Amino acid sequence: MKRLLCKIVMTMSVVGMFGQGVDADRCLLSVIGDSYVANHRASSSETWHAKWAAAHGYDYQNVGRNGGCVAFDRTREGFGPSMMVRYRQISPEADIVLIIAGHNDADKCGTNEDSVRMFADSLSQLIIRIKEQCPKARLGYVTPWALNRQDFKMIRKAILHVCRKAHVPVLDNFRKSCPIRVNDNEFRKKYFQSPKDRAHLNTWGHDLFLPYASKWMEALAEGKGSR
Repeated sequence: MKRLLCKIVMTMSVVGMFGQGVDADRCLLSVIGDSYVANHRASSSETWHAKWAAAHGYDYQNVGRNGGCVAFDRTREGFGPSMMVRYRQISPEADIVLIIAGHNDADKCGTNEDSVRMFADSLSQLIIRIKEQCPKARLGYVTPWALNRQDFKMIRKAILHVCRKAHVPVLDNFRKSCPIRVNDNEFRKKYFQSPKDRAHLNTWGHDLFLPYASKWMEALAEGKGSR
């Protein structure tokens, strides 16, 4: 099977409009999201998406921000505007765009159905705007970890619904095949940045997740990503 000869682009931080310069001879993957992308207190070079890029010889652009939301402006809290604004940092030349988000939106929405609907509406608009800004990009969505909480289940359902309508492939981490056992105390001690952390993998956690995510990433690069 012929592989897509694309390169993934991500910067360690956003500098100017697009961060580090993009090599015109290589394809670009931009990753936008929350601390799953920025990697909380660790280097973003330790994330599974950065490691995937390095292993495949891809460039890589990071538009992640700790505390970020799809739908909610958190500027007053010190976490900046929503992704409805920050998507403008994504290069129009991107060939692949990943959205990795929803954890903070779940915290903000709780189990309030009106708030969840607002999240879904915002996500729908975000997808439209990214497609308009990046007309040649393949777009994929990566869900939060499968926390055993009703608000996370509601956000996951909204993500699947919106992405299905928009024909956006989803890496659904609520599936049993996902290796990340976020609700397991002993698992978090080994693979998260702290035992009480339920969001941020450490470097070993990213290594564990990498083979699982790689299969999906390669299908997405070939235009065959699943939902």
